Amino acid sequence: MTSTLTQFTRGFPALALTSLAITMNADTATNKTLFNFETATHSPAWDVVTDGVMGGVSASQFQVLTNGGAVFSGTVRLENNGGFASVRSTPVRENLAGLTAFVLRVRGDGRRYKFSARTGVGFDSPLYQCSFTTKQGEWEEHRLAFSDFVPTFRGRVLTDVPPLDPAGVNSVGFLISDKQAGPFRLEIGWIKAAR
Repeated sequence: MTSTLTQFTRGFPALALTSLAITMNADTATNKTLFNFETATHSPAWDVVTDGVMGGVSASQFQVLTNGGAVFSGTVRLENNGGFASVRSTPVRENLAGLTAFVLRVRGDGRRYKFSARTGVGFDSPLYQCSFTTKQGEWEEHRLAFSDFVPTFRGRVLTDVPPLDPAGVNSVGFLISDKQAGPFRLEIGWIKAAR
């Protein structure tokens, strides 16, 4: 008896089958994967930035785990007017024009985080942020509409800059600045952009 796969593939050259497999695994026009830590065993370095840049003493780190996933963790401290920790990706190489939201798969600790996107070059450009709250110990998917991102600069909301332009996104990241001292841990499975 001929298998269904054999019936389907009879008469197709090997090259066509290879192309079919690649197409089935590729992102679609309505869904682009920016970072998938569940399948990657390594990732380009992410930059950690804490309140130490202004005299604070919070500490954080970003690790890609060898068994899948990534972790943004550390301790927020409020001394010296501190109280934040963040991590920023290397340049995003996808054009997000026509898409409408970021979708994140994360497992948190019950604390509130912000997902950030940057369109300018350098760390002195506006940072667009959108908050999400995690459930302790539960994997969740958060859909963050581009229209909900607020432009900021060093923690201050900006009113004289345009809304987030997805076509210009060149970096993304995570931030914790909920004015609560103590340890934090956010596990990340993947980061996508979607229509």
